[in-house]
Amino acid sequence: MKNSPQNSLKLAVAGLVAIAALSACNKQADETATTTPPAETTATPATPTPVAAAEGLTTEQFKALAEEGFIYGLPLVMNYAIMNEYAVDPNSSQYKAPFNQIKNEARVFTYKDTAVVTANSDTPYSLGWLDLRAEPMVVTIPTVKDRYYSVMLNDGHTYNYGYMGSRATGGKAGSYMVVGPDWKGDKPAGIDEVFQSLTPFSLIAFRTQLMNPTDMPNVEKIQAEYKLQPLSAFQGEPAPAPAADPGFLPATTAGIKANFWTYLGAALEYVPEADEDRDIRSRLAAIGIGPGKKFDIKSLSPERQQAMVEAMKSGDEKVTAYLGSGLIDVNGWQLGSLPGDRAHFNGDWLMRAGAAKAGIYGNDAVEAVYLFGRVDSNGQVVDTSKHNYTFTFAKGELPPVNAFWSVTMYYGKSQLMVENPINRYLVNTAMVSDMKKNADGSVTIYVQKDSPGKDKEANWLPAPNETAYMVMRLYWPKPATEAVTVLPVGKGNWKPPGIVIAE
Repeated sequence: MKNSPQNSLKLAVAGLVAIAALSACNKQADETATTTPPAETTATPATPTPVAAAEGLTTEQFKALAEEGFIYGLPLVMNYAIMNEYAVDPNSSQYKAPFNQIKNEARVFTYKDTAVVTANSDTPYSLGWLDLRAEPMVVTIPTVKDRYYSVMLNDGHTYNYGYMGSRATGGKAGSYMVVGPDWKGDKPAGIDEVFQSLTPFSLIAFRTQLMNPTDMPNVEKIQAEYKLQPLSAFQGEPAPAPAADPGFLPATTAGIKANFWTYLGAALEYVPEADEDRDIRSRLAAIGIGPGKKFDIKSLSPERQQAMVEAMKSGDEKVTAYLGSGLIDVNGWQLGSLPGDRAHFNGDWLMRAGAAKAGIYGNDAVEAVYLFGRVDSNGQVVDTSKHNYTFTFAKGELPPVNAFWSVTMYYGKSQLMVENPINRYLVNTAMVSDMKKNADGSVTIYVQKDSPGKDKEANWLPAPNETAYMVMRLYWPKPATEAVTVLPVGKGNWKPPGIVIAE
């Protein structure tokens, strides 16, 4: 994913002109949305938190703090809104299942899936949100040897904190316990490993490789063996008292544009403070944003209201610039080891925001390497409304992986998958055998909005009638492409082929 939650979402604050562009959580529908936010997310608090503690700041200092807060809070807000859509609001079109239940998707994601941008269309997902407050949860997985699968744990910080599956646990069956931030104790009998979340609510994402469309029944058999249960049920003991209703503030990904700071305060209720974020959270609390506070932007002066809007815009521009220049350029593809665990980010909020913007819930680099394609080999933005493009894998130069590779197409603006007449959202390992080869044995992929012709359609990656955004995924990369602390892709023996305008 990366699976869930980055794209071009126009941000606005209720009552203000929408002038900021948040490329992190937009939906395609936002292009035509009004500036009136959903009623359930915009109620003004009866008693707004005073912001007198920040009165000593100049407007520029206030704006700088808000910009830093936006960059810090972007992944938290995205995650909070997605959690609401997936597990809290059963009326959401994106709803999956209540907490502590797995929703198996016997399909791949398409353009109709809008809660998480830049999702993959390779591996049918099985998704669940964990509520770890009352007791730990136990996830049980089967032995899977005929294909790649992985189970990723991701907390409210959007830190990956645990893996099971083909690479991590050798594809063997096992039972693993997931515990909340306050849990202490020994590993129970029958548990292979314990994973501790830093937050009481956490995402669990299963990815199961689909070989081809006729392979779905085999995927479903594997999904049926994924099991999630409370520790008490696993041990056959009485269950503890349930945790209180958390009373989540309703949130939607579409609502982020008008409620960013309110959502951030709500998200922070369930993200315990840590050493690395104590300073920024203390300063945000001074302006009324944090656990137990009811932020009301209307309590600010007009100058400071405008400063907050401008801070979101400038913060988003910094994240965009980071993704454009903070990564390694390899034949026009941008390569970076962005997603990871707490130690990986080490308080680098800009990198964490970049990881969310590029594709929230992405994998650690040892599990999957991502290359982002927004420009061609000459550094020009890929605009498939104006040009047809190609990229060509030389004979024997397909991406080196232990599992599989793919290149998925998205709208350049929304980062959602592209609706197209042949319902094809990617090209991947399994499709190569059916592709037409060139005389020298190479394989050319046609990147364009219209069919290149029936004789070339097997090699066609349908593109939008606008700017395009491609993500090349290398699952379980071989050493030539592994990126942990260094990024040898582009420095070693293999390089991704450049995207070029078709002659």
